[in-house]
Amino acid sequence: MFSIDKLKYTDSGNFILLAGPCAIESEDIAFRTAEELVRISDKYRIPLIFKGSFKKANRSRLDSFTGIGDLKALQILKKVGTEFSIPTVTDIHTEHDASMASEFADVLQIPAFLSRQTDLLVAAARTGRVVNIKKGQFLSGDAMAFAAQKVKETGNERIFLTERGNSFGYQDLIVDYRNLPIMQQTGFPVILDITHSLQQPNQTSGVTGGNPQMIETIARAGIAVGVDGIFMETHPDPAHALSDGANMLPLEKAEHLLSNLVKIRQQIIQLDR
Repeated sequence: MFSIDKLKYTDSGNFILLAGPCAIESEDIAFRTAEELVRISDKYRIPLIFKGSFKKANRSRLDSFTGIGDLKALQILKKVGTEFSIPTVTDIHTEHDASMASEFADVLQIPAFLSRQTDLLVAAARTGRVVNIKKGQFLSGDAMAFAAQKVKETGNERIFLTERGNSFGYQDLIVDYRNLPIMQQTGFPVILDITHSLQQPNQTSGVTGGNPQMIETIARAGIAVGVDGIFMETHPDPAHALSDGANMLPLEKAEHLLSNLVKIRQQIIQLDR
């Protein structure tokens, strides 16, 4: 895999972990979450990239939380990366976002709904940062080869592809695990998003629901079939999170989950030898 500055434990054989709160709500939440994730990462030798969206542009309702201010959130994200010496990832939604966020984050994430937006993909690629492209809920694994190619043709081959489920009716998502090896055929690392894959969109309240009790089930299956990394959103108090609380993993449960995934990963490595 390509190198990422400050990414530790790349020789451990473990999966990559992209994890953190849905959004940068405050410095306190960001630092509390990062501190625990770093502790777990160090204990189990898991390569960690800290996640936090500096703004939320795709909301169901106009009165939904969108952020604490772009620059303020990005500065907190960069401070987390500096203080804990870890790389960071954040979502972008426009070409302007790409150039701005690249000054603060190590990985630029393309939201699933925007995975076909050529100008956005190219703008992200031209920053030289790693580009994590989330697969649209409406796309097959095969289709992601074309999204990756748009980034690659700029000369940037530092690409992650992330599976986050496909629309199943109007109010549910389902993970087709065939997409993981299909996307791996591109030669780029493939990440499984174990929290957004359990979203329940289009609720009558205008607030997206979730099915967090299935997070470990989804994650175990992904590790078992050889996914390269795991993406998850976690928060000290999901019930009071300002965004996506319904499908985030409580931070206190992160170690239990990740330690189990490491054990499965080790068994898969043994079987493959």
